[in-house]
Amino acid sequence: MSRPVISVAQMRAWEQASWAAGLSESAVIARVGQLVARRVVELTRPGQRVLLLAGKGHNGDDVRAAQAHLSERRVDLLNVQDPAADLPRLEALLAARPAWVLDGLFGIGLNRPLDAAWCAFVQRINASQLPVLAVDVPSGLDADIGEPQGVAVRARVTLTLGAPKPGLLRMGAAEYAGRVEVLPEIGLSACPHTSEINWTLPRDFTGFPPARPVTDHKGSFGHLAVVAGSLGYHGAAVLATRAALRAQPGLVTTFTTDTVYHPVAAQLQAAMVRPWTSEVNLPGAFSAFLFGPGLAAPDLPSEMTLTLRRLWRDVMEPVVVDASALDWLLLGPFPRNAIRVLTPHPGEAARLLRAPVADVLADRPNAVREISRRFGDCWVVLKGHQTLVGRSEGELFVNSSGNPHLAQGGSGDVLAGYLAGLLAQPALQNDVLHTTRYAVWQHGATADTLTARQPNWDVEDLVREVGNNSVLPPAEESPTP
Repeated sequence: MSRPVISVAQMRAWEQASWAAGLSESAVIARVGQLVARRVVELTRPGQRVLLLAGKGHNGDDVRAAQAHLSERRVDLLNVQDPAADLPRLEALLAARPAWVLDGLFGIGLNRPLDAAWCAFVQRINASQLPVLAVDVPSGLDADIGEPQGVAVRARVTLTLGAPKPGLLRMGAAEYAGRVEVLPEIGLSACPHTSEINWTLPRDFTGFPPARPVTDHKGSFGHLAVVAGSLGYHGAAVLATRAALRAQPGLVTTFTTDTVYHPVAAQLQAAMVRPWTSEVNLPGAFSAFLFGPGLAAPDLPSEMTLTLRRLWRDVMEPVVVDASALDWLLLGPFPRNAIRVLTPHPGEAARLLRAPVADVLADRPNAVREISRRFGDCWVVLKGHQTLVGRSEGELFVNSSGNPHLAQGGSGDVLAGYLAGLLAQPALQNDVLHTTRYAVWQHGATADTLTARQPNWDVEDLVREVGNNSVLPPAEESPTP
């Protein structure tokens, strides 16, 4: 199950409830040490040097507990009692250029600004520009509001314990937290809290999509209509269609402008491709529609805009709207229980809200809520760092996969096509939120897989691989390294 985003006070209450239930604090620390060590092992090679920085509190205990599980690494442990006195030792250990620095100086309990000696200590860590793995929260960062207490460690990865803290999801915290990962099973009792905002875990998708009945045929899995591509932007239609095919609907038909029909059709074998003409009559026999990728040329047929508005207003089949077509929509309702999904990036969201991009980034949950309200309570995928999925009411979900290498032209077309290909399938329309979250997670997880394999992958690689990520049992349940 996904994890609620909880405050420091809620995390403390959860811990106290666990101790009251008879669970052992020392056992939890030992468990965290094992899990942290496992992540360090994943990030390093045998024989590489790792520097462990441990403070006085339980955050330091977690780091000290990891040391026993790093026997194949060259480990230096610095127990920091007095930052001024320990600074020369830090200098010497950083000069050895460890592969990773493990930050366990301060945890979520820090509630005061760091003094001058601690600021100098943290600044020296940051100045080294070595990759840092922060345990629970980067030292010095307020876990509730996401702001540094004077100064904070700049981590490449933050392993937060039990559940994510709200400060880690603030846009301003990203430069300190880096990639946020959650260790959900650390030995505490069941989480007693719920939240409006939740963190997606890979295991949320165990067994999804469901196995296909052996007697089904292509007619059982829907027919997607993709309206995409214009002069100068024909590649978007190709990428979106190929991604839709990766989701394996029964059929895909792509409608594209006459000016780019030939290059689009020449690059698609499994999809049917038709030029858009005034005779195109949608909805037809389609089970879902995608509008938008590559529809950016200035001379598009007016019938495209009118057709999208009519479909949005009238049909019961899913309609996914992306990219330039987002600007074609009119405010207003659509049929009750119909599926509608918008997939804006922050700039597009700002246009939909008629607000500055900075306002969208400052309060992304509110942006999702307000876009959904304006467009009939549709589902919204607000793309970007920690993509959000939700609508005007109910739970919002933060996606946990993906990395900055997705910041390439065409990656959004891949997501839109893959999502629409899933939603074209009748069996996957029953839980729109789950299907949408799965598409977003797969898209990001594919980027993570590609980045681990090679640093210079492109969107062609993304579309070839999207959907290949299997959901395995949680890593926390595998043997200790």
